Amino acid sequence: MIFGRNRSTLRTKLRPWVIVATVVVFGAASWYAIRFAALPFQAATGFVSHTMCSGTFVSELHPDRVYGDVLRPMTGIKEIASALSYEVDTSRREAKARLFGLFESTAVFREGRGCSLVRGDETEHVPSGPRASGEQQFVVHPSSEMPEPSVTEPGDERVLAALDRAFAEPDQYVLRRTAAIVVMRDGRVVAERYAPGYRADTALLGWSATKSVVNALIGILVRKGLLSVDSPAPVPQWRDPNDPRHALTIDHLLRMTSGLDIDENNGEYDAVTRMLFVESDMAGFAERAKLKVQPGTKWYYTSGNTLILSRIIRDAVGGHAGDVLAFAHRELFEPLGMRKVTLEFDAADTLIGSTYMYASVRDWARFGMLFAYDGVVSGRRILPDGWVSYSASQTLDSPYAAGFWLGSNRWRTRWRVPSDAFFASGLLGQRVMVIPSERLVIARFGNAHGPGNDREGFGQLVSDVVEAFRQAR
Repeated sequence: MIFGRNRSTLRTKLRPWVIVATVVVFGAASWYAIRFAALPFQAATGFVSHTMCSGTFVSELHPDRVYGDVLRPMTGIKEIASALSYEVDTSRREAKARLFGLFESTAVFREGRGCSLVRGDETEHVPSGPRASGEQQFVVHPSSEMPEPSVTEPGDERVLAALDRAFAEPDQYVLRRTAAIVVMRDGRVVAERYAPGYRADTALLGWSATKSVVNALIGILVRKGLLSVDSPAPVPQWRDPNDPRHALTIDHLLRMTSGLDIDENNGEYDAVTRMLFVESDMAGFAERAKLKVQPGTKWYYTSGNTLILSRIIRDAVGGHAGDVLAFAHRELFEPLGMRKVTLEFDAADTLIGSTYMYASVRDWARFGMLFAYDGVVSGRRILPDGWVSYSASQTLDSPYAAGFWLGSNRWRTRWRVPSDAFFASGLLGQRVMVIPSERLVIARFGNAHGPGNDREGFGQLVSDVVEAFRQAR
């Protein structure tokens, strides 16, 4: 069955400004110039097709909801919406996106590995899902086969009120679109809520919260003696002692102080956008970047650092995506009881660790609990002794630590967040707050497109929940 938007009209009706844009692009003086000018269009269709594919086949949401909640309101997407179309084929388990009727990208779902962009004839080598016979209503996993897990209702009226506030829409123009909240204390779920259409086992994208998972995987390799954060990063391209990047360490990459010239602007076409949605070998692209400042001297956030870390993880555990999956599940997900996790990879078998881990919000909260309990679960040490303290220590004068955020002083002054709190954070308001002193984790996921991605609402949620538990003592 195929779901789509503007499948017929956009192929035949182009506005005059679209024709002008096309002439500008294809009127370039050389093939290189044409190809370079087309990269932003390729990136846009790559982003849309990947998001539609994973939202449909990993999160198991209806394609129209994925487009409407995640993509349509985004800066950069809403400006080109009239020239954008998509198709989701549930029998082939793939999604296509087209821009101006000229530029097209395809993302394909692979069981156990989520979705990935394919280029050229790569599609022929990607296994497709079972074909549907005849017309059918859109269902990925029928409820009769996947019974909905019971939801833990809060036992405290103050926590209940906190959830009410976090799901409310106080501004009709800036929607927070909260999808799921899970509160864990002392290692167990004590409160949770899900918006209509979402379930306790719906796997949601972490966006940049995935960077915190890369931190944990690096930590495990450090515990095993396979890596050192202070030694030169094991990147083959940087082995030459005369290469100024030779001195770059894993610590520099985790703390975003590498000095590599890999721009990330969120909303504009930049180096990271090209890396994620045009390049087949994402880490290879990041590793080719030159230094713009001396490593360790300036904090500059870029997903390129995390893709390099992802390649380091891949090479340390065997060199293939299957090795990374086996390692992550054996050493991290299974000990934590994380049951609904999907990691996505690029065409070079590198985990897209900057952006693409899907997990149920319960699982995201379980991940946070590992850090709330100093890297130990059920008496088993997962992370090295001192790793949590290292991960939560401030980087230079930034609001960042090492794969986690500390936030500004506003978190402590306005919302009275405990001083030891730190959090994983991703686009559109995906956040996992860890408060070791309270043995507490608060995970909030959704599609907040407004300024700060509902930072105000999340700060109030954390404040309300912490205060509720303190009063209940």
